[in-house]
Amino acid sequence: MYNMSKFFLLFLACCSLQANPQRPGGDNTTLSETTMAFSLPHPKISKKHKIDFFVGKSFFRQNWVTQPASVKSLEGLGPTFIAHSCIACHAQDGRGRPPLTKDENFEALLLRISVPGKNIHGGVIPTENYGDQIQNQAVAGVQSEGRPVVEYTEIKGKFSDGTEYSLIKPNYKVENLAFGDLPKDVMISPRIAPAVFGLGLLEAIAEKDVLKNADPEDKNKDGISGRANYVWNVKKNKLSLGRFGWKANQPTLEQQAGGAFLGDMGITTPLFSENNCPAVQINCVKASEKKEPEINSKHFRSVVVYSHLLSVPERRTLQELELQAGEKLMNDLKCTSCHVQKFQTSKQAEFKENANQTIYPYTDLLLHDMGEDLSDGRPDFLANGNEWRTAPLWGIGLISKVNKHTRFLHDGRARSIEEAILWHGGEAAASKEAYKKLTKLERAQLIKFIEVL
Repeated sequence: MYNMSKFFLLFLACCSLQANPQRPGGDNTTLSETTMAFSLPHPKISKKHKIDFFVGKSFFRQNWVTQPASVKSLEGLGPTFIAHSCIACHAQDGRGRPPLTKDENFEALLLRISVPGKNIHGGVIPTENYGDQIQNQAVAGVQSEGRPVVEYTEIKGKFSDGTEYSLIKPNYKVENLAFGDLPKDVMISPRIAPAVFGLGLLEAIAEKDVLKNADPEDKNKDGISGRANYVWNVKKNKLSLGRFGWKANQPTLEQQAGGAFLGDMGITTPLFSENNCPAVQINCVKASEKKEPEINSKHFRSVVVYSHLLSVPERRTLQELELQAGEKLMNDLKCTSCHVQKFQTSKQAEFKENANQTIYPYTDLLLHDMGEDLSDGRPDFLANGNEWRTAPLWGIGLISKVNKHTRFLHDGRARSIEEAILWHGGEAAASKEAYKKLTKLERAQLIKFIEVL
């Protein structure tokens, strides 16, 4: 006779294996605490995608070079650019850091620029002479646009128990501008390179499930009013839900990748086939003679596959009492109102490896008002200057090992997780103030919990 109790236990075991916070990426979780923790493929990657994944990985890591070059598949850098490779900004597929001194060049941190108003699709209006991003490097015979510089001002404060802390506020300017001053009404937004692992799982979340957490009018009166950003989808030729980028200004990983190739390395793709050379930059225009995309559709697709199937590292362990204390504090402080713990990915996800997975990314992919202190004053589609997309927290405690730093927030101003919390304002102001009232032990318990996510 068939043993139903054994079947039921087996069923529970299978379900618990997938729906397990220790495995934040579901089946797309790998056990690694090494410097390669963000760079591993989906453990169950299909044969169909495995070759593309490793081809994409090679293009993500290779330095691009100017044309003509002996390796044709890697030529096309520039004419103006910020970095020679994807990995130069997203080191080990992790998070970039800002310059540590005034003399250090910008690479993993860039400056987006625009003027007030919206283009025909509702996006930003680029500046006439510099486009929508300062390019601080250029190929031979072409002028770079300028040299971004950041300096910091210290801000001191105290917790309720008297413990002192300090924050550093960045101040940005652009020196050595090659094509005239920036417009007087220019809006500047610093953006650090985020970690890129697990993003395929975020794209696999159904739109309806993202929108379940949206409450733009704060109807439940909890002080949290997450909003969806709707942005131009180049491939579909219509507005789509924004999921990626610091202001959720990209709808898909494919468009995110194409935008980064063009904006950060000056490499054209099947999605964005024209170089960003404003008319005043004559030498840049002259250098943009190659008509076909500089990365072909096959290789570009491989990079997209790679970005979809990078795995999420397994959560680190804590003693049970520490784990419970930290998790309770995170809930009590209402951090999880924005850093939503759990989602189920769609059964119809484009990549079957990422379909129907219970994941724990600690993000809602929505825009939230973070207050004046973090404002860049630069709208981006529906996002206003104060609004930022909730950043995922999974893997955050491994940044120090993988990337050898602990710089957080959209511009890397926070030198620790604690500083990141202390910069929160707007919708998160109450949570920040509650954090400042915790005891030293409680603050440590919360940080420990976040570090193992």
